[in-house]
Order: sequence, then C-alpha cells, then structure tokens
Amino acid sequence: MKKTFLIGSIFALSLFVSACGAKENNAQSGTQSNGSYPVKINNYTKAEGSTKWEPKEETFQEAPHKIMANTKPAAELLLHLGLEDKIVGVGADFGEPDKAVEKAYSKLPILSKDYVGKEVTLGTNPDFVYGRAGLFDNNEWGVGTVDSLNDSGIRTYLLESSVTGGTFDSIYQDIDNLGKIFNVEDKAKSFAAEIKAKETTLTTSLKKINQNQTFAYIHTMDPTEIAVYPAHDESFFNDIFKLIKLDNVYKNEKGDVSIETLLKTDPDILIFPIWEDGADIAKIKAGFYANPKLTNMKAIKNKQVYGVDYNYLFGYGYQSLDGIEKLATEIYPDLFN
Repeated sequence: MKKTFLIGSIFALSLFVSACGAKENNAQSGTQSNGSYPVKINNYTKAEGSTKWEPKEETFQEAPHKIMANTKPAAELLLHLGLEDKIVGVGADFGEPDKAVEKAYSKLPILSKDYVGKEVTLGTNPDFVYGRAGLFDNNEWGVGTVDSLNDSGIRTYLLESSVTGGTFDSIYQDIDNLGKIFNVEDKAKSFAAEIKAKETTLTTSLKKINQNQTFAYIHTMDPTEIAVYPAHDESFFNDIFKLIKLDNVYKNEKGDVSIETLLKTDPDILIFPIWEDGADIAKIKAGFYANPKLTNMKAIKNKQVYGVDYNYLFGYGYQSLDGIEKLATEIYPDLFN
C-alpha cells in the first residue's frame, strides 16, 4: 500500500492536538435514547486549517439510514451492532479482518483500498459519515470537515478513541453512543460486555509479563528508509502498548526524530506497520537486521523487531486487542506457549 501517502497522512494526524479539554467536557457523551428521538450526542469538530478539535453536539432526529464508514475497523464495529444493511460505503479497505464479521464485511460496498476523498464520500449519498477523526478533512484523503458535512445535512460521528486524548476505554463510549444513535442499545451493551470480557481475560494473561521495555515506531515497510514517527499526540496508540508494558520512548517528542537520535536512544524494541496484504514479514525483518546503520542497536542485536498490522496500531478500535495479544506472544514466546 502507498507508503509515501501513509507517512504523509500520519504525520499530518500528529498535528491534531488538543482534545484533552474536549475530552473533559465530553465525559457524559450522550443521552439515553430508549427509542425516542431526537438524540443528542456530544462529539467533535475542527475548523478547516485549525489544529484543534472542539466539542460539538450532534442532534439526530431519527436513526441514520445511509452510513459511510471511512475505515475498515469502523465498518466492522457497525457489523457487530447489526447495521450492515445501512452501510453504503467503506473506505480504506486494508488490514487484518475481524473473523467474526468477515463474511458480512465481504458483502459491503467497498469504495477503495485507500482513504477516500469528499467527492467519493458524497457519491454514496450518505446521511451519516463516521469513523476515524483524522480523516474528517477537506484534503484529498479526507471525507470532508464535520462542519461542511453538517452544513450539507449529513450527520457525523468521530470515534472518540481516535481524537487526541482517547484511550482504549474510549471504545466503550463509542459503542454506547452508536447504540443510542441507531436505537440498538441492547446490541451495543452486549457487544461492549463481550469486548470487556475479552479485555479482562487478556489483561489477566498479560500479567505474566514482568518486565518493562521501551520501543520506537518505525513508520515504514522499507527497512532501507528509516522513518521514525514519535506518535506524540497518538494517545490511543500509546495507551494500548501499556498492556504489555511497552513504553514509546518518543511519546513526548513533538518534532521529527532523526536516525541519529534513534541510535542514541537505543530502545529495546523496534515496531513497524504492516499495511500490505501478503507482505513478506520475515523478509522485512531481515532487512532491518541487515541495515548497516542500525547494526549497533540492541533491538537489532537481540532480534527484537516486530511487524504489527496497521489497523491494530491506528484503527482506534476493539481490534487492537488482537494485535496486542499477537505481539505479546511474539515478544515473549516462552510465556505464552
């Protein structure tokens, strides 16, 4: 998949600072619908050209009928709520599937393997656009700003987990809000309970890990082109790694991180994204180990380089539990065999 585009987009997303204040205002993020409309949900907006998300209330006079989901993980969540018949388009169709809804997902109208723009989004004639916050932009890879969509009579919902300040716990609020918006609160509560049970089981299992380690995220599948992404504002990303006692060494860095800084910092582990189906992970790892610039790093000497599916890292969804579990078994095979 387009490495250059993804690097550009994710570094752009790092500018989306600020929702911490919005998060505090959004603690009570919705009202009980009980099948009664209108339903009011506290969410977010960002003025075009701004770097700050602001709280915005969305009012739903009825359940939306035509949903455009801007990423695959966002669409998979809707399937668990029984909303497949309402989905009119899905963007960014890449990454590991959720096996539980894979069959239903295969029947959805896929718009592109890539992120889609506003023209394609509007071409689905949606009355509801939803998903990853960073894609609500008028850029060529964005579905349009919240305000521009709302002005066209299209309601929106940005996943709270994907706004700066979001954590894995934000997913439960997202599920709850979607249940209210679509009047499927029983299904939402059931699915939230399912995810909570899985999280609890995984957390208990991960208590076997008794050491804290550091990692750096290398945003490339080309081991000859080292591009360190500090993920300063990626609160969800940094939060999920806490489950396996991994600490992003650059989480407090606001600027670019040079390869010289990477060598000096020398984290325990290097993690790179997998965004191409069928990618030769072993070959990519071998490339990192063979890179002469990295030879003296302990992650290279100790063979501690790992690939993680892009959606597990930046899908901002319940699917990240699978990614963290898989990564834990790769880093600590003796503990999980």
